[in-house]
Amino acid sequence: MKRTPESKFWFALYTKPRQEFKAALQIESVSVECYLPTFSSVKKWKDRKKKVTEPLFRGYIFIYADENERLRAVSQKSIVRTIFFNGSPSIIPEWQIENLKKILSETPDVFISNKIEIGSKVKITDGPFKDITGIVKEEQEDKWLAVSVDLIKCSVMVRLPKESVIKFLEK
Repeated sequence: MKRTPESKFWFALYTKPRQEFKAALQIESVSVECYLPTFSSVKKWKDRKKKVTEPLFRGYIFIYADENERLRAVSQKSIVRTIFFNGSPSIIPEWQIENLKKILSETPDVFISNKIEIGSKVKITDGPFKDITGIVKEEQEDKWLAVSVDLIKCSVMVRLPKESVIKFLEK
């Protein structure tokens, strides 16, 4: 993949604490495509319960941008910086973003792991998660699929339905 100034790629941006939604609004206001993966959960207080929408990865937002758009996005008040690797902005593979979108569109039970689990790389061949690739972890007799966004060292864990068939790609 040849990188030119006008080529568009997915980048991860680090946001100020608890400002992911504000960052998304600011980035959209300067006409840059962004993706803020979210999930809903029920929060309990002493006197009530409330369904809230939270960012899937605290402190991160993703943008699909060329170099000029990336610089415009980074200049927003809620953004701290672009995630870098070896001195240049890290490009997130499009398949990882697509896997996140597909998983979240199915509204499964989701929890976050800040550690990428070591295991077998798999591709789901059946069920609602068909064609998603990730890393499998065994936990209490249940199978979990970790769809990793390697550059920010986080994984999304989803419970696989029993009817799904797992095809092992490599160990």
